[in-house]
Amino acid sequence: MKDAGKAEWWNDAEFWQQYAPIMFDSKRWGEVPAVVDSITRLCRLDLYRDHGPVSAGGVGGKTGGKACGAAGTPGDGEGPRILDLCCGIGRITLELARRGFIVTGVDITNAYLETAREDAACENLDIEFIHADGRRFRRPEGFDAAVNSYISFGYFEDSGDDRLVARNVWDSLKPGGAFIIETLGKEIAVRDFTEGEWFERAGYTVLTEYEPVDSWTRLRNRWILIGKGTRIEKTFTQRLYAASELRQLLLETGFSPVEIYGGWDESPYDYRAETLVVVGRKGYPS
Repeated sequence: MKDAGKAEWWNDAEFWQQYAPIMFDSKRWGEVPAVVDSITRLCRLDLYRDHGPVSAGGVGGKTGGKACGAAGTPGDGEGPRILDLCCGIGRITLELARRGFIVTGVDITNAYLETAREDAACENLDIEFIHADGRRFRRPEGFDAAVNSYISFGYFEDSGDDRLVARNVWDSLKPGGAFIIETLGKEIAVRDFTEGEWFERAGYTVLTEYEPVDSWTRLRNRWILIGKGTRIEKTFTQRLYAASELRQLLLETGFSPVEIYGGWDESPYDYRAETLVVVGRKGYPS
């Protein structure tokens, strides 16, 4: 039973603001075009407007490196509709909109949504951003596809909440729609496990410690940022799913078939996998 007085670690706006420069570095901005290429392909969407690669941008959004006033491509009301669940500062959301998709970004962190809104307005991109919890957001048959990327699945203490999120997405998809989850697979976490490391990023020295808990059910993370005259520390725990476990979760919430890949390039999920990409499809009524 959840402790009603205990704050959920991910519902901490200060944490997300402080750690944004560490999580969303130039590498994460640079990978956006290739990731959106894959989302388009995996979701089998036929509207595709390629406006060229996105420049690696500064931390915290700011148009992904584009100058304010750059030409955008607002949704024309006719193209496929995509839900970016846990959209953060809008890395993926904005690129989808640049290509002509009609996009809705949902996130629990208001500060991230404000950054995403500013960047969308700067590029004249027509994007709907909604402040909501994934356990409560649903829009019956409102989307052709949904994506949850960059290890933002499995935050909840109760695994039943993960199923609730998946079911809400199933309800929100039109028949034939696809739901993509990209996360750290348990197999990869075990293969690449290290007890800790340190690195320099965004003007900080970053110290990390990792510990598997509950027989690899979860991974405890401790991150310490030192620099700019301050020291910031956060400890949090995230649920780990093996590929078979995440496939079963999606099957149980109505998706079929469910495909498993070891990267955005649709490579096999084997000992060389870089990430876990799961694609659940919503079938048509029989």
